[in-house]
Amino acid sequence: MNDCTASPPSKKRAIESFCMPLLDLEFPESSHNAVTKKNNEEAPKLISLFSGCGGMDLGFEKAGFNITWANDFDSDAQAVYSLNMGYIDGRNILEVEESDIPDGDILTAGFPCQPFSNAGSRKGVHDSRGMLYKECLRIIAKKMPKVIVFENVKGLLSTKYIDGRNLADVIVEDLSKMNSIGYNVVYQIVNAADYGVPQNRQRVFFVGIRKDMKKTFVFPRKLQKNKLTLRHVLELPQNVDNQVDWPLSPQACEMISYIPEGGSWKDVPYEHLAPRFKKIRDDMKKYHSPNFYRRFSRDEICGTITASAQPENCGIVHPTKNRRYTVREIARIQTFPDNFQFITDTPKNITAMYKVIGNAVPVNLAYNIGKAIMEQIFTEDK
Repeated sequence: MNDCTASPPSKKRAIESFCMPLLDLEFPESSHNAVTKKNNEEAPKLISLFSGCGGMDLGFEKAGFNITWANDFDSDAQAVYSLNMGYIDGRNILEVEESDIPDGDILTAGFPCQPFSNAGSRKGVHDSRGMLYKECLRIIAKKMPKVIVFENVKGLLSTKYIDGRNLADVIVEDLSKMNSIGYNVVYQIVNAADYGVPQNRQRVFFVGIRKDMKKTFVFPRKLQKNKLTLRHVLELPQNVDNQVDWPLSPQACEMISYIPEGGSWKDVPYEHLAPRFKKIRDDMKKYHSPNFYRRFSRDEICGTITASAQPENCGIVHPTKNRRYTVREIARIQTFPDNFQFITDTPKNITAMYKVIGNAVPVNLAYNIGKAIMEQIFTEDK
């Protein structure tokens, strides 16, 4: 692993030796391979759109659903999904005919979030990716599953549609009138840390239940945040795969060498800042006091893991070691089980893994949403 230097200076306090208790955070598992598809013909059938590398699907599978069809256009996500979950259709969703997709009881979709993200340009529906939810509607109109689940960044809720209406209201209206039957739709911002994920990650979920089911989804109660701090995540067995990291740039290595555990770029002495950062430091109010280069401590819950994995955008720096989290460490922060395999044989693939893991729905979050849907809709039906 690529440790830039020895250890950060102790402006606040010296970093202690990296010693943590054995991992006891609960990760999804099964009696054999935790990510082997269970072809249970009696289980509700799930259609997965914009599947990514499989975080949402694995959580719903753990909750008892049978993934009957999955699709994603990203080649890196496809490679990871097929390695762990089974077959995935790799075509652009624009090229997929409704007749190509089997019928299903539930449809999930994590359509691209970048157009709505606060970390991006926020082009929203004016970005071609921002209209891809219309492809979900096209398929829903043909398949009319009992339940619909959309997941996206919370920025979607402040995005305007092309006619000026709030995009969230448009989505609800489109689903509520579908085929003169429609769906009872509720949506809510949820924090992954409230559902067994060691990460403060806010996302919006839309859950629609077909109106003839005469039910409305109730989001599950929040769980206790037991053992979700980094101290309980970063102790890994020696034989776990994918313990490699994406090396930081020389500038980033220089910066983080001055950042103590629990600190940020604000702890870096002014004379050691790059010119761009000096400009920001000179007028913090103008730049809204950005919290770049956040190094979360072992006694904190991690911040949002992003697809870019850049120190300026998320807390990707290890608490005590001068490097990014390894691929396996961020997989754990996203609650992928240790036997879920990532592809880390080349530098290019290592970088790609940060992207696909950062884009994923945390497995435990998906499991808890899926479990509530199973209990409220499908278990009672049965």
